[in-house]
Amino acid sequence: MSAWKHHVNEPILLAAFGSLEAVFALQGERLTKDPLSEVIRIEREGVRYYVKRYWGAGKGLRRYLGRPRVKAEWQNLKLFAKWGIPTAPIVAYGLERNAGAFVRGALVTRELEGTLDLAELANREDERLADPDWVMRVSRQLAKGTRTLHDHHFTHNDLKWRNLLVNEKAELFFIDCPTGSFWWGPLLRYRIVKDLACLDKVAKRVLSRTQRLRFYLQYRGRDRLGARDKRRLRQVLKFFEGRE
Repeated sequence: MSAWKHHVNEPILLAAFGSLEAVFALQGERLTKDPLSEVIRIEREGVRYYVKRYWGAGKGLRRYLGRPRVKAEWQNLKLFAKWGIPTAPIVAYGLERNAGAFVRGALVTRELEGTLDLAELANREDERLADPDWVMRVSRQLAKGTRTLHDHHFTHNDLKWRNLLVNEKAELFFIDCPTGSFWWGPLLRYRIVKDLACLDKVAKRVLSRTQRLRFYLQYRGRDRLGARDKRRLRQVLKFFEGRE
């Protein structure tokens, strides 16, 4: 059984994205590949698209149990859009099962033009990171988006700088969230700390302590730290100790 949805009407795009079979026949620039999936980039009529193709959900019972990774990713991107968090536009998505077992699936997103991920900006020591006004603008958006996720009891689980894109207008976008999920109680609190620690992993290298603290206060919507905030920040700072 195959379930496929798309949001295209033009003949050239229908030929590329109109069916799961068509998407798996596409050839393009391969960006990543592992035993279960790959990402290619193609261009149609001057617009670039990212095609994520999955042909496995794991061995044994993993083929039957839980959400396939590709389904989790498109569902999470749709949640982002629903919650007002800027993200990559979904063009097409779907999967195929055989007797209940995952066979293959794909997700196609349109390129966010003129964007770079924050990790690349940090690695190249981009001059924008030395501009306090630019950092403040991006920090506010990141704090708002992160707080929105957590207010919905949802954590990204891979909230790293490489999964955050910014364009020439300093507009921020959240992408690549196949492992994000809902949590409650102590597990939610732990996952929130993990999200914040992932963000701080690069921030502590390229931003000042004042900028990092300001981000947290923006995230909390406060002017100063309370006792609970101080405890959480200690957890954030210690999260990756011994793992790096």
